[in-house]
Amino acid sequence: MESKWRSYLAGVRKGEKLPGKRQLLILLLVGILLMVIVIPVPDGKEGSEDDKKQISGGSQDTSDYEAYLEEKTARTLQYVEGVGKVKVMITLKSGAQKIIEKDQQSSSQTTEEEDSQGGTRTSNDISSDKTSVYEQNSDGSQSPYVSKELSPEIEGVVVIADGGDNAVVVKNITEAVQALFGVEAHKIKIMKRADT
Repeated sequence: MESKWRSYLAGVRKGEKLPGKRQLLILLLVGILLMVIVIPVPDGKEGSEDDKKQISGGSQDTSDYEAYLEEKTARTLQYVEGVGKVKVMITLKSGAQKIIEKDQQSSSQTTEEEDSQGGTRTSNDISSDKTSVYEQNSDGSQSPYVSKELSPEIEGVVVIADGGDNAVVVKNITEAVQALFGVEAHKIKIMKRADT
């Protein structure tokens, strides 16, 4: 067996071509290697639906956030004296906003020029580049680094309560909603709940 290898290596050193079977084997291996390189492989970025909602911040998240605020506000207001049973509706101006961290690089260049009459002119060019900062995820992918996330801004609030016809209760509810959400008084409507 060892003598076969020595004769093969001696033949290769002399410039002889590889035997036909070996050429085919090498071509086959090179072909398989090229196919592995060219064929796309799933990168595992296809997450579950919950992951997609969390990343996209779509309208489903907005309506979930509205429902959360409505339910929590209603549960809180029902403990206020005179309010009774309560239903709350909240509308949002827009969805949540994510502030992406930016890396800013500035450069300055000073140029002196002479004109044909012997005068000199100095110009200073300042340029600034902003690029997004990315973070490495556990699966190896990169995503923009979110430095801050702003909650959606509240457009208006409607509160329907048993005590909605009492001026003191209306004042207390209005002040509570203003304190919780920073909404102006003219964007808050308090109404009496109908008997059903």
